[in-house]
Amino acid sequence: MALITSAGVGSGLDLESIISATLSAESTPKLNALAEKEESLQVELSSLGEVKSAMSKLQDTIEKLADIDNFNKRIANIKQPTSDDGDLISVTPTSDISPGDFNIEVVELAQGSRATSNAGLFTSTDDVVTASGGTLSFSAGDKSFDLTLDAGATLADLRDAINDSDDNFGVTANIINTGTESKLVLTSNVSGAGNDLVITNDTAELDNVSTLANDGVTAGGIAIASGDEAKSAEIKVDGISIVNDTNTFKDAVQDMTIVAKRQSVDGETAKLSVNVDTESVTKLVDEFIANYNNLIGQIGLQTRVGKPLNADSTIRSFDSQLINALSTPITDAGPFSSIFDIGLGVDKDGYLEKSSLVRSLNEAMDENYDDIGKAFAGENGIAKQLESLFDNYLDSKGIMNQRETNLNSQLDDLEDDVINHEYRMEELEARLRQQYAGLDVLLAQMQSTQTYLSAQLSSLPGFTKSSS
Repeated sequence: MALITSAGVGSGLDLESIISATLSAESTPKLNALAEKEESLQVELSSLGEVKSAMSKLQDTIEKLADIDNFNKRIANIKQPTSDDGDLISVTPTSDISPGDFNIEVVELAQGSRATSNAGLFTSTDDVVTASGGTLSFSAGDKSFDLTLDAGATLADLRDAINDSDDNFGVTANIINTGTESKLVLTSNVSGAGNDLVITNDTAELDNVSTLANDGVTAGGIAIASGDEAKSAEIKVDGISIVNDTNTFKDAVQDMTIVAKRQSVDGETAKLSVNVDTESVTKLVDEFIANYNNLIGQIGLQTRVGKPLNADSTIRSFDSQLINALSTPITDAGPFSSIFDIGLGVDKDGYLEKSSLVRSLNEAMDENYDDIGKAFAGENGIAKQLESLFDNYLDSKGIMNQRETNLNSQLDDLEDDVINHEYRMEELEARLRQQYAGLDVLLAQMQSTQTYLSAQLSSLPGFTKSSS
């Protein structure tokens, strides 16, 4: 006999409701428990993430404080001359420069040479400079390149070939049309006295576009006029003359680069003052205080009663280690042996603040600036001690990442539990349907038999159906 798949069809009983109620009674408590567990893990993971994020921000600041270079920055203040001609100089100090004040005058700007073809050589850009072809050699200072021209090359072709050459070290070619003739103008970017552009050739046919004729003695058709020669730059630092091939003076003042922007007018000078960049250090300390307090606040928030990290051993241990590290004595930092000595303190709630109990931060930097760097970035400095603590918690295999990995693993296991539970419920439903299908068939048969017997009995003589 075929299995009745719609429970209750045969018997008329509401077996579907019975099956549904049975499955619900079996499944709902388990699913609710799994959902509650998932929510608890998610909340814990979120709380842990908030603390970890605050820890990471503070770690970033600690890494800056642990780098002594951040305490060796210099700032250059320039008082340019009062003029409408623009800035006289720009400067870039290194961390090694000693603070000081300087007066800087720009006596002369560097320039490259400018060579122009002589009058009457070319009437138009279409004039042929070589009928048979040849090679021109360009040099200025220690730089050079060769240029080979095809037969029939014109003045315009020569200009384009120079400008398009991949080997060109910095020669720019232009053609100026006067109305009666065309003049080739070549400008070199190689500056410095004695670094004039020199053009030679391998055939007399190209003498008109060379500074030196093919014979090696006679002047060619291109010449550098007086005043167009390559020049060196000259500046005066506190009256001391310094000459350089370019406008960039490196180490004219030791550990500082000075760039001459324009020539001084009537001996005007720029006033340069180089100081320790205390402002950037102050901002870094302020960042440290802010991120430290943010972390303390997050720990306090996430460990309140009712919060998932309340009484959490990992967070309690970290909080204790953080306080201990901050309180560890500083060594080899001059007069500074603790954070209190550099103008920091801790209030009653555990938050960092600037304090003047011993001395203010500004006083500490004014009096012993070099030791401020040692107090933070020295071998036994505050930042160095905190750095190892945060590495232990935030490294890829650190404690916080291990906690997150464990929680995510539990969430993955919960997903598997849900899948397994759903599979068990499907199996239970199948068993129930099989069991109730048999019952449904049996009841249907019994009802059929009852109907048959009733019909037979009612046909017997003298049988009277009782009334209820």
